[in-house]
Amino acid sequence: MPPSSPRRPGPALATATVVRAFVVVLLSIVAAATFAGTALAQEPTPPPAPAPTATSSDTPGATPAEPPADAVNVSGSLNNAGDRLIGVDVVAVDASGAEVARTTSETGGRWTLPVSPGDYTFRIDPETLPDGVSVQGEVQRTVVEGRANTVIFSFGEARTATVVPFYEQFLRTTVDGLRFGLVIALAAIGLSLIFGTTGLTNFAHGELVTLGAVAAWIFNVTFGIQLIPATILAVIVGVAVGWLNNVGLWKPLRRRKTGLIGQLVVSIGLAIALRYLILIFFSDRSEPFADYQAQQQREWGPFAITDVNLACIVISVVVLVLVALMLQKTRIGKAMRAVADNRDLAASSGINVERVVTFVWCMGGGLAALGGVLFGLSELGGRVQWEMGFKLLLLMFAGITLGGLGTAYGALLGCVIVGLLVQWSTLVINPDLKYIGGLLVLIVILIVRPQGILGSRQRIG
Repeated sequence: MPPSSPRRPGPALATATVVRAFVVVLLSIVAAATFAGTALAQEPTPPPAPAPTATSSDTPGATPAEPPADAVNVSGSLNNAGDRLIGVDVVAVDASGAEVARTTSETGGRWTLPVSPGDYTFRIDPETLPDGVSVQGEVQRTVVEGRANTVIFSFGEARTATVVPFYEQFLRTTVDGLRFGLVIALAAIGLSLIFGTTGLTNFAHGELVTLGAVAAWIFNVTFGIQLIPATILAVIVGVAVGWLNNVGLWKPLRRRKTGLIGQLVVSIGLAIALRYLILIFFSDRSEPFADYQAQQQREWGPFAITDVNLACIVISVVVLVLVALMLQKTRIGKAMRAVADNRDLAASSGINVERVVTFVWCMGGGLAALGGVLFGLSELGGRVQWEMGFKLLLLMFAGITLGGLGTAYGALLGCVIVGLLVQWSTLVINPDLKYIGGLLVLIVILIVRPQGILGSRQRIG
């Protein structure tokens, strides 16, 4: 039997072999890719570049800016006369003298230091300051959690307080006393003349002072009229209010023969009513005039005075001189003096007493209004208060009692003395208590010399 020839693989077997080989190759590629990816994933990554430590400065000794766990921010702004200092180092030193924090000022001169609560001394590194700039010193501060911790540095040469010698203080206080006394006298002359011609102690005269100042404020602030013409209009209003006072109230009471005690009680009630009407319709706060605010003192040697106070002195002196000339040289002035001396004798001499009394009321109202404006400008810082006249009333009584009740010249002299005593008292007592001196003068004069300096011991008639 002949030997059989080898069998050739069929097409199906060849195809299966090729498929198996392709699958093996494909699996090998997938396995290789898988292991390669795993190996790459397990390679250590290079360490990140270290973050720059937040030292506030590159200068030696700078401390890391990593704040402590209980850090509290201390901040400030470096301002040298409006020039914001940038790039200046601020250092915090603890009680032991060790530097605990340092930072550099940024835009606007602002800086912030986080430190733990405690006592620190804050300094500026002088080496980092611009040329020509110096700091006055270091600042000690207790840093407390829960509140604003701000440190302010002062730059430039340290300024020392100017010590004013006592004689300069006395001279300046004397000028202030003359100014204050003249203003009191201007407002009080009407009160003295009203007492001299009618015998009335008018407790509502202080409200005439307030009404004058309020009228000037209304013309000046509400209607926009400059203060000088507004004051003239206020004086006219004061004259009208004085006339209405006499015609509407006091003249009828005189015709009814109302006693002086009854008129005194009426004046007290009128004062209270006017005072609270002003409170209702004006304001319970101090209201400033629109003009002549923030005055600067002018110095002439040891003397120092503002333009407004100097103007108040000049106006008061001029008006008081005109009043004195009117009393001495004019017919109405002589008639006023005659009625003040002896009412019945003046009436029997042909003087129209009621006309004189009406003129006195009008003049007293106008002078009180002018005095109110000057009092607000010179003593109250250019402001108007609803009870300013009441504050001045007792000083007016002290002045006219010291000088002599019923006399214009006595009122002038007494009020100037009271003004001087009030201002001189500020050299030894708190200025808030300065009015006490004027009231003590009133008490002493009533005990020692009730008729005053220029008053007569008894009236004739």
